[in-house]
This record gives sequence, structure tokens and C-alpha cells, in this order.
Amino acid sequence: MAFEFHVRPDGDDLATGDLDHPFATISKAAELACPGDTVIVHEGVYREQVDPSRGGVSDLERIVYRAADGEHPVIKGSERITAWEHDHGNVWKVTLPNTFFGAFNPYREPIFGDWLNTPDHRVDKPKHLGDVYLNGRSFYEVTDPAELDDPQVRTTVVDNALQVVRPVDDPDQTRYVWYCEVDEHAGETTIWANFHGADPNVELVEINVRRSCFFPSRTHIDYISVIGFEMAQAACPWAPPTAPQIGMVGPNWARGWVIADNHLHDAKCSAVCLGKEESTGDNEWYRTERKTGYQYQLEAVFKGLRIGWSKGVVGGHRVVGNTIHDCGQNAIVGHMGCAFSTISRNHCYRIGLKREFFGWEVAGIKFHAAIDTVIDHNDIHDCSLGLWLDWQAQNTRVSANVFHHNVRDTMIEVSHGPCLLDNNVFASPCTIQNFSQGLAFVNNLVCGTIDLHRVMDRSTPYHFPHSTEVAGCAFVSGGDDRSPNNLATAPCGADDCPGLAALDAYAGYPTSLDGYIRSVHEAVAEGVQGGGDPYPVQPLYVGGNAYCGVQTPDQEPDALHTEEPVSVQVEETPEGVVVTVDVPAAVAARRESVVRTADLGTPRIVEALYENPDGSPITFDADITGERRDGPSVPGPFVALHAGVNRFVCARRTV
Repeated sequence: MAFEFHVRPDGDDLATGDLDHPFATISKAAELACPGDTVIVHEGVYREQVDPSRGGVSDLERIVYRAADGEHPVIKGSERITAWEHDHGNVWKVTLPNTFFGAFNPYREPIFGDWLNTPDHRVDKPKHLGDVYLNGRSFYEVTDPAELDDPQVRTTVVDNALQVVRPVDDPDQTRYVWYCEVDEHAGETTIWANFHGADPNVELVEINVRRSCFFPSRTHIDYISVIGFEMAQAACPWAPPTAPQIGMVGPNWARGWVIADNHLHDAKCSAVCLGKEESTGDNEWYRTERKTGYQYQLEAVFKGLRIGWSKGVVGGHRVVGNTIHDCGQNAIVGHMGCAFSTISRNHCYRIGLKREFFGWEVAGIKFHAAIDTVIDHNDIHDCSLGLWLDWQAQNTRVSANVFHHNVRDTMIEVSHGPCLLDNNVFASPCTIQNFSQGLAFVNNLVCGTIDLHRVMDRSTPYHFPHSTEVAGCAFVSGGDDRSPNNLATAPCGADDCPGLAALDAYAGYPTSLDGYIRSVHEAVAEGVQGGGDPYPVQPLYVGGNAYCGVQTPDQEPDALHTEEPVSVQVEETPEGVVVTVDVPAAVAARRESVVRTADLGTPRIVEALYENPDGSPITFDADITGERRDGPSVPGPFVALHAGVNRFVCARRTV
């Protein structure tokens, strides 16, 4: 028999938990909830870390945690502090007993781990998982108390990845700084902060205390739904693929979670985590340097298989309709545990923009081994990097998303296909950094550069279709990509971006497998080819593209070309993200055949089809807005293009 538990801040954890006698904490309901039960959380602020004792048993008998209808519950990883003492100038301090934090003290815990570049633990002073907030606005940590006194406004910052200068999102915020010291002998933690004239005992001042807001401590807590909450201010740790990945909310190596319609912000590192657990690796590269991070990550894949990484055991989550912003590392992160999942209609922005720390794991969405995962209809903007698919992006589909105002829109690394990107708007100056092979770009609007890389020093796994079972490993020799029915225009503001416009980066690539094989034979005849993976670049398969203000590639000399570029503007509105496109008449009049799975072939290494996760073929007969392609249609993600100015609304999810 299913029960309905109620939680309200003025409740009592010794009560019965019904509507008339609610619990005071979500954690109390989480101790008791069983498969089929629902926990309804009412309006208020809950300062706790929910650690559910058990999960559901199937999609039909899950445990649901949801906001009460029309109400707004908030779970915070922080505590309000009202014991600040004036120190000097605009600087105040508070001293707390270490017991205040329990076993986890964010001001003792440094940001550390594999692929963390800044701060460099060998030469730099550490930064910590703690944070200070004034009326909800986070501060910057300084590592020298002298930096507290007169912090200067910073208006520009160097993007860590590209080493290019970009404007600071909120210059005034850079004046607000904090510093901490933990005295183990005295058993005290002291935090100093510059409040610039505000009285921290009057204003709302909070500090990070808890690692997460809703995250099980045990693995395999399956089939849980988390719906309709605001969560904020959690001291989540750095989450590389070789560490136990811990987020503000997430399943911790389980299956079948639904994380929907939440407002998630100010996670120190990652908001939603669909990642791996501790037994498959815990930052051994960072800790020992005995092996490279690449080697430890390769081992993590096989360790994951040994503990049950497979469909129906781990993964299969749905992350839908969330608004996620102002997180230090990711909106959504995951290694292996993200496989077989759906990431849909989320609004992700201002991720990694404070740049207090940096490593090669920062992106709006960062997935490793996202096998059979669908990432669709998301709005991702104002990030240092929008989407990063790293390792084993096999049968991953990136469809009908809008990327805009990012330093880089997408990056796909050391994967072998089939990986599909269709009906997307890529509106930032840098569209994609492609360190992979076997990608298919179908019906996209490409407004930026494409940056190609071969990777001949890391052989990474690929899998049997729709499975985690490893079929082999391979290097990335470049190419083996498909590009039908895309609309490419001249990049704007891409002077300091890597790569080239449209398909210029593929100059000299063959157009067929036969052409590739001939180049292998030539390399062997010249004595430069050994017995390993072939060195020559692989083919580029093209057709039906339109090139506006950019040159047509040698591989597609008869493609539609206009000297006039397409003008593209993207803005955020209450309706949703609005894309305005001004197109030449020749583009609007162009018609190309609808692309199907059978038209794309198979990537050379993996030899698997570009198809749905259930193995059924895809017909690309719907555009980004859901309009049907009933027959031949204009290249790009919009069916209803006409000459001149077009306005398309990609609406927000409504609950």
C-alpha cells in the first residue's frame, strides 16, 4: 500500500508525516519512504542533505519526492550565519567550532583531483569547497588575507581553455571576496569576508556547509524522482571521470532516476551528477602520478564493467525541464552512469564563468561514455563550453538544442561514433572542437568555426551496439564524418577562435572509403605506415549543404553557395530562446531530400548504424521546433524558412 508523506518547516519529525501532522525535514521522510510512496514537500527552506535510505523497484514503483502543488520548497547546502564580528574596514570575520561542520568541513577541503589545472597543487595555494553568499550572490575566494582589503573590479578575464580575453559576466561581483583558516589544534574555522559596507548580521549571509542537497551515500538507490525543488549552495567536490562524482543532486551509481522541473544553482562544482562511484577510481593520478590520467580512466571503464555497468543496472535516467545556472564546473556531469539517459529541455547557463578554478572537465554538460544517451531541446548559453562529450560518445544523439553566447559550443573527444548532431543551432563563434571520428552532422545551423584534431596517443574504447560491452580500442586518425543538409554561414567574432569556417578544416580529406584505402596503400608503399592503426585521415561524406558567406569545400563543389551570409541573432525571452534568421532568397528556395539512417552508412571503426537507442532507424523529418519535413526541405534546422527575416521560438518546458 503506497503512502503519502508530507514535510513542512513547522512540522515535527516525531509526528506521523500525514498532511495534518507533517515532518519537519525531508530526511525524516526519506528514512521511511518505500517503493510506491510519495514525499510531498511544502513551501519553505530546508537546510539539510537528503540521503534516501532506499529507492523504488521499477519505473512503476518508484519513490517520488516532489514540491507540493503551487508551492516552492528550497533545499540549501548552506547555513545562515549571524555571528559576524567587524574586523577592519569593510572586512568582517566569524569563528565557528569545527564541530559545526561535522565530518565534512568545506573550508578544510581543497578543490583537488585529476585534470584540475588551476590551482596547481604543486605550486599554488589551495582553494576550497566553501563559499560565502550575500543575499544569494556568491563571493570569490582569495588565498592571501592581504587581498581582502581593497579588491578591485575586474572587467575582463582570460578564458582558461582558449587563453583568450572575455568580459566578466558580473564585474561588481569580483569585489566581494573571502578568506579562511582552519585551526585543527584549537578546533576552529575562521572566515573573513569583505561585505563593502553591508552589515552581514542584518543582510542574508550564508556559507557552504553540506556537500550535497539530495544525494544517496550508498549506490543502487534506484528509481527515485526529484521534482519541482529549488536547490542551491552545495559544496560539491571537483568531479573528474576518475573520481567518485558527487553533485548537488544525483543518483550515485544507480538506475532510473527522474530529475525534473527543478531550479538548481550555485553548486561549487556540479549541480546534477549521473556519474561513477568510488571503487572504480578516486583521483589516483592526482594523488600518486604512478600512471597517467588516461590510463586510470581506461581502467575505470573495465572496473565499471566488473561491478555491473550495464543497461538495466546503471543509467537510464531522465533529466528534464530543469533550470541550472551559476555552477563552477558543470550543470550536468557523468561518467558511465549517464549511459542510456535522456537530457531534455533544460536551460543551462553561466557555467564555469567565475573561473575561480579550472580543469579539463568544465562545461555546461560534460559526459564520458554517454552510450545511447539523447541530449535534446536544451538551451545552453553563456558558458565557457556548452557541451563536452568525452570518450565513448557512441550512439549519443545531440538533437534540437540551441547553443549561443558560449566561448565554445561543443567539444567531442576521443570517440569513434556513431555520434549524431542534428537540427541544432550552433550560434557561438566557435561551433565545435572535434577530437573524434564517426560524427554525423545533419540539418544544423553552423555559425562558427570547426576545429579538427587527430589523437594518435590515446587509444580509447568502443562498444558493441547498444551495449557497454567493449568491442575494442582505437586511436582517432581524423575524419570519417558525415555532413548532409547543414546551413553554414560566416562566423562573426571568431578572430581568436580555433578552427576554420564551414568545412574548410576538412580540406584534402577523401570523400569515400575507397579513397581512404588508397591513401593507406600509398603510405605503406612510401614506408611510413607501420602495422598499427592507419595514419591517413579518413573520409568526409557530404551533400545537400548550403554555404553562405563562406566557401564551398572541395568535396562538395556543386553545393549551394551565396556571397551573402545568413544573419543570426539569439536572445533569451520569457517565451523561451528566440532565434532570428535573415536568409538569402536562394537558401529559402533550396530543397534537399530528407536524411535517413540508411543514408549515413556506418563509421569505419565501430561499424554500427546512426539509429535510435532501441535500434530503430531514424528519419530526420522534424525540425528543431517540431515542424515536419513532409518531403525535400531547406537545409538547416528550420523547415519554415522564407527569404528575409524569420523568427523562431524554442519554447520553455511548461509543467
